[in-house]
Amino acid sequence: MKQMQVQLFGAFSDLDPQREIEVVTHGEHIADLRQALRELIVQRWPQFRAGLIDYSVFADEQRVLRDDDPLPDDGRVAILPPVSGG
Repeated sequence: MKQMQVQLFGAFSDLDPQREIEVVTHGEHIADLRQALRELIVQRWPQFRAGLIDYSVFADEQRVLRDDDPLPDDGRVAILPPVSGG
C-alpha cells in the first residue's frame, strides 16, 4: 500500500479547494493509481465524470508517466486532463 499526493488540474481541480488529494493505492504502477483514483472519485464525488480519468495523463516533476511506469518514490504526481482549443 502506498499513499500518493495527487495534484489536481483542469476539471479535476473542482474536486478539492486545495487542488490536491491523497490517494491510497495497493499497486506499484501508474495504472494502479489510475484505478484507485477512479474508485475514490466514484465513492466521494459520484456526480463527477470519473471516465475522464481514462483520457487523462499523470506526470511527475519531469515527465509524463505511462501506465506501466512505477509510482514515483516521492509519492507525488499530477493528473492532467485532456485539453482542446486553438
